[in-house]
Amino acid sequence: MTLGVGGLGAYALASEPALRRERLRGRDFAVGLGSAAALYGLFRLGDATARRIMPAGAREIAAIYELRTAAPRPAIAAALALAIGPGEELFWRGLVQQNLQRRFGRLRGTLLASSCYGAVHLVSENLTLTGAAATAGLFWGALYAREGRLAPLIISHVSWDIWIFLVAPTG
Repeated sequence: MTLGVGGLGAYALASEPALRRERLRGRDFAVGLGSAAALYGLFRLGDATARRIMPAGAREIAAIYELRTAAPRPAIAAALALAIGPGEELFWRGLVQQNLQRRFGRLRGTLLASSCYGAVHLVSENLTLTGAAATAGLFWGALYAREGRLAPLIISHVSWDIWIFLVAPTG
């Protein structure tokens, strides 16, 4: 996953020169960390709901968290912070959503990109993961549509990934 998503991020950087020009601003940290906290709260509620209404919800959530044992935690944190979180944002919001917004407008572009982001997770055959990805993708897509910048999204995505996967899982 690290190589694949890192490759998508590199492709986005190579194909969209504007992505290479974005710089961090002080406000990016507030927006990024605040939105990560809001998304975590949403997932705390969603976890309980998924376990109740989806027959395989608890098993599928456990399967996601089982991946934490695949490598040492510092290696997982590094992959999330350096490749996976930034790569997903660069590719899905910086390349895909940006181009769909140019073609179809902000709202439709955001909805199309978010739908695609969720849909690619169908290959996992984990419906709970797919729903979670679609939710997070729509959340970050809306944030990108509002902010028009990737820096706060990368901060949000990385913070949220590390928090929900390694620090305080929902289940």
